[in-house]
Amino acid sequence: MEFPFDVDALLPERITVLDQHLRPPARRPGTTTPARVDVQQQIMTIVDELGKASAKAQHLPAPITSASRMQSNRHVMYVLKDTSARPAGKGAVIGFLKVGYKKLFVLDDREAHNEVEPLCILDFYIHESLQRHGHGQELFQYMLQKERVEPHQLAIDRPSQKLLKFLNKYYNLETTVPQVNNFVIFEGFFAHQHPPARKLPPKRAEGEIKPYSSSDREFLKVAVEPPWPLNRAPRRATPPVHPPPRSSSLGNSPERGPLRPFVPEQELLRSLRLCPPHPTARLLLATDPAGSSAQRRRTSSLPRSDESRY
Repeated sequence: MEFPFDVDALLPERITVLDQHLRPPARRPGTTTPARVDVQQQIMTIVDELGKASAKAQHLPAPITSASRMQSNRHVMYVLKDTSARPAGKGAVIGFLKVGYKKLFVLDDREAHNEVEPLCILDFYIHESLQRHGHGQELFQYMLQKERVEPHQLAIDRPSQKLLKFLNKYYNLETTVPQVNNFVIFEGFFAHQHPPARKLPPKRAEGEIKPYSSSDREFLKVAVEPPWPLNRAPRRATPPVHPPPRSSSLGNSPERGPLRPFVPEQELLRSLRLCPPHPTARLLLATDPAGSSAQRRRTSSLPRSDESRY
């Protein structure tokens, strides 16, 4: 495939690797630099034309390789240059191979779903006039060495019949594992697949394990003091309480001491009336006769029913 600019000066190596930045590779000492300053635009033109030629050869409705797609994805493109033919001293391009890593859900031999991220063959094209000359195998082998993968570890996106025959001829890839998506994988794909390492939360520092403590249990066993005046009942001397042996069960119900008997309300009021007055109250009544007579008048003025209540 020929271009109106100098391909040899733009792509100094036989196989050039392009990433999403589409920057020209470093030139060897002694090579000429293109006079035009839009070097990246020339590389974008090569990528667009190769994508159109590949779509036409595969009878696709639209190209799947373009400069804009390369810039928006982390794909790698291997471009093979023809070093023998030099039309008008500008060089030519033989073809390209585009690869990239993708997260896929694929089925294994037992039809179990697996989430993997293999290197995928996304587009592959060799010019029609230069096919069956070993250029495709040269480009494919260079990619395998550069990416450090084996052929059976690859996933191929919508391979054509020509590509399937190519893989069978050079790499003995024939038996495929049926999938529900557009990717094709071959037998042996899961031989070197390992589940991704799952990040676990950091361990806590090793310390003393503190279960349900015995002190908490002893606290629950303390008898609750009843409210006044129920707590005025005479206390019986109780022997010292020794802690019971620890039970093997952590769900024991707390033990409570026996409660004092309930005192009826009438008996409580009767005991209050029978209580003798405090000595201080007697002294005040003796020293204040007016207060005592007033107190008697207030008391006598009350209705009979109220006096009976007190």
